[in-house]
Amino acid sequence: MKIIDKLAARQTFSFEIFPPKGDLPLEKAYEVASALAQDRPDWVSVTYSAGGSGNSENTVPIAASLERDLGVTALAHLTCLGSTKADVDAYVAQLHESGVQNVLALRGDRRPGREAKDFSHASDLITYLRVQDPDLCIGAACYPEGHVESPDVEESYHSLYLKQEAGADYLVTQLFFDNEDFYRFREQCLRHRVKLPIVAGIMPFTSVKQIQRMAFTCGASIPAKVVKRLVHAGDDPADQACAGIEYACEQLEDLAVNGVDGLHIYSMNKPSIAHAAHAALLGCGYVSE
Repeated sequence: MKIIDKLAARQTFSFEIFPPKGDLPLEKAYEVASALAQDRPDWVSVTYSAGGSGNSENTVPIAASLERDLGVTALAHLTCLGSTKADVDAYVAQLHESGVQNVLALRGDRRPGREAKDFSHASDLITYLRVQDPDLCIGAACYPEGHVESPDVEESYHSLYLKQEAGADYLVTQLFFDNEDFYRFREQCLRHRVKLPIVAGIMPFTSVKQIQRMAFTCGASIPAKVVKRLVHAGDDPADQACAGIEYACEQLEDLAVNGVDGLHIYSMNKPSIAHAAHAALLGCGYVSE
């Protein structure tokens, strides 16, 4: 089923999974996917060579397994930087063969040896996908605090407008730690003629090092209330992780009662995080048994 149809029918609830890196067996990803499916998400996204890991060949098999074996709608990520049109055509053909109708169209991270070929921006990829396959459901990324590479906030909103006009069906946000940033972003989108459904993406922090890394790479600010949680948690890794999950669940509950189009949890291949998020949303009535 297309994600845009789900968004039109109700508020959605979804998770993310990333293919195993290095020598980890693909079966591990299937185990994680099976555990995530227990919470009956509306969809599960599957990343594409996350962090430059080079594991993109596993994205389609995992997405196919979600659809075929678990009966869960899959959203396959697709990054275009360094890809040719022929590369994209081959990837989309694989998705069709696997019964996957949904793609998250992304530019991808810049790194040495990964220069633009046929696509320089996510909007270029969206334009190409929409022309080549009008029936494909296409999602795009957005950034509540602005893209880390944008010279100013206006440029970020203009980029979102271009994605909309290119044919994106909906948006999924990058992580954020202050819901007020999301609410301001949602309002500003309308002022900048961006009218697509916006799914709020939440990633629990699990350690001081992790949140520092995320803030640097994603441009997300760390509010004082998060710092206080970490200070209170102390140096114990388990306590830090518990504090992060608890804070994320509070974010989700607040977003749920403030009319979001959808909630997406970056569960980092940890079913325990997914289950905690699901339990929090059950408690506030966002999802049902």
